[in-house]
Amino acid sequence: MRAKICLLTAVLGAVLLSAGCGGKSDSTGGVIRISIGQSNNPGEPFAEAADYWAEILEEESGGTMVMTHYPSDQLGSKTDLFDQMIAGDAVIAPGSAPFFSDLGIADFGIVQAPYLCASWDEMEHLMDSSWYLNLEKQLEEKGYKVIARNWKYGTRHTLTKHPVQHPGDLKGMKIRVPDSVPYVKTFEAIGANPTPLSMNEVYPALQQGTIDGLENPLPTIVNGGWQEVAKYVLLDGHILDMTSMVCGLDFWNSLTPEQQDILQRTAEKAGEYQNQLMVKAEEDARLRLEQAGVQFSEADVDEFRKAAEVYYTYDEFKNWTPGLYDTVKAILAEEEEDDSVE
Repeated sequence: MRAKICLLTAVLGAVLLSAGCGGKSDSTGGVIRISIGQSNNPGEPFAEAADYWAEILEEESGGTMVMTHYPSDQLGSKTDLFDQMIAGDAVIAPGSAPFFSDLGIADFGIVQAPYLCASWDEMEHLMDSSWYLNLEKQLEEKGYKVIARNWKYGTRHTLTKHPVQHPGDLKGMKIRVPDSVPYVKTFEAIGANPTPLSMNEVYPALQQGTIDGLENPLPTIVNGGWQEVAKYVLLDGHILDMTSMVCGLDFWNSLTPEQQDILQRTAEKAGEYQNQLMVKAEEDARLRLEQAGVQFSEADVDEFRKAAEVYYTYDEFKNWTPGLYDTVKAILAEEEEDDSVE
């Protein structure tokens, strides 16, 4: 059944693309028409927030800006969507630091390094820093514009077909990760065999034994139905996944300052809404997973953090700015000092 759903999604995506749903901005009659595409399924916090964004954008623009949401990769993969942005299409998609690193801005690769940030407050402080804003300027030089950076995708945990308690238990396990170097190297550092796959390939891959597990926030695991095949969750919280909403710089520059302001304000408002949904969804997801017979174990974070330290030595990150780790740790220390004052 799930294989049929995946096939239907792929066919629908092809039809939408051939129909030009991700095409140039249509301003006929003074209306700006925008497409937003992403991989999460309807009912997940990210998808619900995208629908909410479309609703408030049209409302606050007085109907002059209309957004259509295409979940479940209906407009194509993240890479496809970012290619459409460069082509000048009126397309918006989520992107996070590991993906931006793969676009050629190497220093982004440290932002979601395993166990780097101990809290969402630390992550938000890092992403609001002048250091991070400078990275966003480099992203603009490549043709992309960050509209909002406050969408919390969630805390990423590990779901497996066999129990895992220590880093050594992951040795040799094929763990599905996003097709992005920082994610791949994270699980290589911990000792697993990282296996990049698209989201709609995960269920059959688990069934067929192509992979032994995956990592994602709990609500995404539930909505993927992956608990039907894998029954063990390690609460390791290896990455706090903060996501940005991105469009092409050419499209952004085609908007008036007022339209840019409306798009940015509503994006941040929808991000706040998504974050509220995520808190509740994580609680509900754990309950649903337990009801499905999934067993939970708490990771010794210090043990996993120590195992992951090799991440910073990989050749893939040799082109980071010298002293980058110390720079980032100093920024995070500022947040810790603020907390101690409070």
